[in-house]
Amino acid sequence: MSSISRDEVSRVAALARIDLTPDQVDRFAADLDVIVDAIAQVSEVATADVPATSHPLPLTNVMRADEPVAPLTQEQALSGAPAQEDGRFLVPQILGEE
Repeated sequence: MSSISRDEVSRVAALARIDLTPDQVDRFAADLDVIVDAIAQVSEVATADVPATSHPLPLTNVMRADEPVAPLTQEQALSGAPAQEDGRFLVPQILGEE
Protein backbone atom coordinates (compact mmCIF):
# COMPACT_ATOMS: atom_id res chain seq x y z
CA MET A 1 0.00 0.00 0.00
CA SER A 2 1.42 3.35 -0.99
CA SER A 3 1.51 6.20 1.40
CA ILE A 4 1.28 9.82 0.33
CA SER A 5 2.66 11.82 3.21
CA ARG A 6 1.41 15.13 4.52
CA ASP A 7 4.81 16.60 3.61
CA GLU A 8 4.42 15.52 -0.02
CA VAL A 9 0.94 17.05 -0.22
CA SER A 10 2.19 20.26 1.40
CA ARG A 11 5.15 20.44 -0.99
CA VAL A 12 3.02 19.96 -4.09
CA ALA A 13 0.50 22.50 -2.79
CA ALA A 14 3.33 24.99 -2.22
CA LEU A 15 4.70 24.39 -5.72
CA ALA A 16 1.21 25.00 -7.13
CA ARG A 17 0.86 28.02 -4.84
CA ILE A 18 -2.24 26.60 -3.19
CA ASP A 19 -2.76 27.49 0.46
CA LEU A 20 -4.14 24.43 2.26
CA THR A 21 -5.29 24.17 5.83
CA PRO A 22 -3.93 21.27 7.94
CA ASP A 23 -7.33 19.54 7.65
CA GLN A 24 -7.23 19.84 3.86
CA VAL A 25 -3.68 18.44 3.77
CA ASP A 26 -4.84 15.41 5.77
CA ARG A 27 -7.90 14.90 3.56
CA PHE A 28 -5.94 15.23 0.30
CA ALA A 29 -3.23 12.85 1.54
CA ALA A 30 -5.90 10.24 2.26
CA ASP A 31 -7.69 10.87 -1.06
CA LEU A 32 -4.44 10.63 -3.02
CA ASP A 33 -3.61 7.38 -1.25
CA VAL A 34 -6.91 5.91 -2.46
CA ILE A 35 -6.21 7.09 -6.02
CA VAL A 36 -2.67 5.68 -6.07
CA ASP A 37 -3.93 2.35 -4.70
CA ALA A 38 -6.65 2.19 -7.38
CA ILE A 39 -4.07 2.82 -10.10
CA ALA A 40 -1.87 0.08 -8.63
CA GLN A 41 -4.77 -2.39 -8.76
CA VAL A 42 -5.47 -1.55 -12.40
CA SER A 43 -1.77 -1.90 -13.21
CA GLU A 44 -1.77 -5.39 -11.69
CA VAL A 45 -4.61 -6.49 -13.95
CA ALA A 46 -3.19 -5.02 -17.16
CA THR A 47 -0.85 -7.43 -18.93
CA ALA A 48 1.37 -7.17 -21.97
CA ASP A 49 -0.98 -9.29 -24.11
CA VAL A 50 -3.94 -6.94 -23.54
CA PRO A 51 -3.84 -4.13 -26.11
CA ALA A 52 -4.38 -0.58 -24.94
CA THR A 53 -7.70 0.89 -26.08
CA SER A 54 -9.33 4.27 -26.04
CA HIS A 55 -12.86 2.85 -26.22
CA PRO A 56 -14.30 -0.51 -25.18
CA LEU A 57 -16.15 -0.98 -28.49
CA PRO A 58 -14.76 -0.52 -31.99
CA LEU A 59 -15.87 2.74 -33.56
CA THR A 60 -16.69 3.30 -37.21
CA ASN A 61 -17.44 6.45 -39.13
CA VAL A 62 -21.17 6.64 -39.78
CA MET A 63 -21.07 9.67 -42.06
CA ARG A 64 -21.89 9.39 -45.73
CA ALA A 65 -19.25 9.73 -48.39
CA ASP A 66 -18.46 13.32 -49.30
CA GLU A 67 -19.45 13.39 -52.95
CA PRO A 68 -20.18 16.57 -54.92
CA VAL A 69 -23.80 17.08 -55.95
CA ALA A 70 -25.62 19.81 -57.82
CA PRO A 71 -26.44 22.79 -55.56
CA LEU A 72 -29.99 23.97 -54.90
CA THR A 73 -31.43 26.51 -57.27
CA GLN A 74 -32.56 29.83 -55.86
CA GLU A 75 -36.18 28.76 -56.18
CA GLN A 76 -35.53 25.47 -54.37
CA ALA A 77 -33.70 27.23 -51.53
CA LEU A 78 -36.48 29.78 -51.09
CA SER A 79 -39.32 27.27 -51.48
CA GLY A 80 -39.53 26.56 -47.74
CA ALA A 81 -38.98 30.13 -46.58
CA PRO A 82 -41.89 31.75 -44.71
CA ALA A 83 -41.19 35.05 -46.48
CA GLN A 84 -39.06 36.21 -49.40
CA GLU A 85 -38.45 39.39 -51.32
CA ASP A 86 -36.50 40.01 -54.54
CA GLY A 87 -35.15 36.44 -54.57
CA ARG A 88 -33.84 36.63 -50.98
CA PHE A 89 -34.98 35.47 -47.57
CA LEU A 90 -37.06 38.14 -45.84
CA VAL A 91 -36.33 38.36 -42.12
CA PRO A 92 -37.42 40.85 -39.46
CA GLN A 93 -35.13 43.78 -38.84
CA ILE A 94 -33.34 43.43 -35.51
CA LEU A 95 -30.83 46.28 -35.37
CA GLY A 96 -33.17 49.19 -36.03
CA GLU A 97 -31.22 50.18 -39.13
CA GLU A 98 -32.71 51.07 -42.50
